[in-house]
Amino acid sequence: MSRNQAGRGKKQFSGKGNAPYKKKSQPKKQGAKSDDIRLNKYISNSGICSRREADENIAIGLVTVNGKVVNEMGYKVKPGDEVKFDGQRISPEPKVYVLLNKPKGFATTTAEGKGRTVMDLVANATSANIRPIGRLGRNSLGLLLFTNDEKVVQKFTNSKNGVARLFQVELDRNLKFEDLKKIQEGFNVDGRTITVEEVSYVEGESKNKIGIKIKNTGNSILRTIFETLKYDLVKIDCVAIGHLTKKDIPRGHWKHLTTQEINTLKML
Repeated sequence: MSRNQAGRGKKQFSGKGNAPYKKKSQPKKQGAKSDDIRLNKYISNSGICSRREADENIAIGLVTVNGKVVNEMGYKVKPGDEVKFDGQRISPEPKVYVLLNKPKGFATTTAEGKGRTVMDLVANATSANIRPIGRLGRNSLGLLLFTNDEKVVQKFTNSKNGVARLFQVELDRNLKFEDLKKIQEGFNVDGRTITVEEVSYVEGESKNKIGIKIKNTGNSILRTIFETLKYDLVKIDCVAIGHLTKKDIPRGHWKHLTTQEINTLKML
């Protein structure tokens, strides 16, 4: 029997030890990028509805991608695409709520080239695309809420309802009682009525320290009020947002809201 015949029917081995010979694997075909996501899954992950319901809503034209209606089943969304459901922008990211106790010297902006910003302070809080609700001036202090939950953002920026924020302000001199009454009752500035939720002297402090509650998301209204009444604002400190306080949040630090805090926030 020849050597070739003897080798028939047996496994062939490579010349390296006793390792069995393996065919080289073929390179995989390149398909869609791994970061792309099917549109119905994108919608479902955003919490709007199930995938099946998402398909139905896509079919009737309720969904746009980058401003164009998409009816194609199986369409894939790319990173950075703007997806809107019934006119409202949505995101598949998990909803994140971060509460910062802002120190002085940081601008409330998401823009680059503005020096130190509040986004630097929460950079390690999450990978989600959060943004601050409302504004605190660069030299203002206190609580600032960040989220990617558009429904919560709309709740804060609703001109009729809004969410109350409590500030403690320090003036350059004692606030006269008649001026305190003016703020309580509301007064006109440049043709518009300025009103607040509450205002009072801070108990146990001098009369130049005032507690004032507003639903406006910026603090420029505070400057408008006191500068109109001829007072200079020395300090602005947001000490509460709705039911949220600074408890256990040192200046310059942040925390994630608890489930209970989030649920209460949504009910405000």
